[in-house]
Amino acid sequence: MVMATAPCGTREARLVLAAAAERAQVPVADFAAAVVAGAHGEPVPARWDRALRRAVEALLCPRPGQEGGRGVRGVGLLPSRARTGEVLARFRVSRERLAAAPGDGTARRAMDDVAYTLCVLMGRSTVHEAVLAAELHLAGPD
Repeated sequence: MVMATAPCGTREARLVLAAAAERAQVPVADFAAAVVAGAHGEPVPARWDRALRRAVEALLCPRPGQEGGRGVRGVGLLPSRARTGEVLARFRVSRERLAAAPGDGTARRAMDDVAYTLCVLMGRSTVHEAVLAAELHLAGPD
């Protein structure tokens, strides 16, 4: 449904749904089901509809500085600052834990998990890029 509304691929459509669901403060699966039901004539809550429209607008409008290299790459959608801060804090705790006990398999798995989460959240392919993008996002204007 999102791909029909905005010219985008499946990755971008998933990001739009996730951003809209986060804005509406509902699970993504519930939000996606409501979008499909809305296409079949069932009413969609106005707040959810607004959240979807804003997420699609964010997809279509690149973020300032996007082409300059220091801006945020991707589709112009970012997670909330609260979510970014939480995952970045978990990453730093995991990094310290792993540094204190390099042979700890549990610490390694926790570090791998949070590093992957940060990369996906920020739309980056390396942990270094994801950390930089997260810090830039948290330091950006409100």
